Amino acid sequence: MTLLQIEDLKVHFPVRTGRFGGGKGTVRAVDGVSLSIDARETLALVGESGCGKSTLGNAVLGLAPVTAGTIQFDGQDLGTLSTAARKRLWRDMQVVFQDPVSALNPRRSIASSIAEPLIIHGWSGSIPDRVTELMELVGLNADQRTRRPQALSGGQRQRVVIARALALNPRLIICDEPVSALDVSIQSQILNLLMRLQAELDLSYLFISHDLSVVRHIADRVAVMYLGTVVEDGPASAVFSDPVHPYTQALMSAIPLPDPSRRDRGDRVLLQGDLPSPLDPPSGCPFRTRCPLAEPRCAETRPALTPQGPGHRAACLVQDRNPGGPPA
Repeated sequence: MTLLQIEDLKVHFPVRTGRFGGGKGTVRAVDGVSLSIDARETLALVGESGCGKSTLGNAVLGLAPVTAGTIQFDGQDLGTLSTAARKRLWRDMQVVFQDPVSALNPRRSIASSIAEPLIIHGWSGSIPDRVTELMELVGLNADQRTRRPQALSGGQRQRVVIARALALNPRLIICDEPVSALDVSIQSQILNLLMRLQAELDLSYLFISHDLSVVRHIADRVAVMYLGTVVEDGPASAVFSDPVHPYTQALMSAIPLPDPSRRDRGDRVLLQGDLPSPLDPPSGCPFRTRCPLAEPRCAETRPALTPQGPGHRAACLVQDRNPGGPPA
């Protein structure tokens, strides 16, 4: 069953340009994205910094204005809901941010931070009992409830943030780089916790990350974003084992290998040039200015996502000239 359906989503921000700010422009942070997440599924959204991943997540949460397109949650169009209805829906959608330090109030105790959504939404049961239950669920000791965030480790702080996100029994959690601020030794613990909670509580995740090693561990499906658009999506196994889009191939070739003998492999794809500005994106295919396969027609037509296999799509006009493997 589809829980979240995004159709042709656009999030554009007007900005002033020019030396003295006299001109006007538009930042196309998200520019025509269509995605879906099923119940109990993890969709990973990956790409370079600035590609629009977090903006898309904020749009789902109502934290970024939607310029065009629709976002439906469990069949409800979020754009048509009243403020009161949207607030009720927030019980079903929560977020885990990247930095647990900035996500928690340093003056509040752990118990107070976890209890905050319960108080705001009028939890009918015992709030202290619910806080204890949530702390145990994420692996925190009950005797830590009076501590402040600065008295906890980074992993413990992120467990507090996860406990707070679970307080109202949500169905979808948007995880925005939830382990990137943690030590590598702690990352696997938090990922395993998220996977265990998903199995126990029937959760769905929109998992935003730039770390493909992390994504490979947790994702059911992967969507690759570049300059506000999705250039490839599909089952995680297909995207990792047989990437079609040249940008996806470059990302996959950059994944570090644990085997020292393979670290100097010859299949590394190095992209040329810088990421174009979303204020002035290239015509046609947004990746063409850095693509080793670009042809003149790539400047004229913006490619649509086309089937590459079961549930696997890619947006590339010259993909037929690159059957499998990174471009030479």
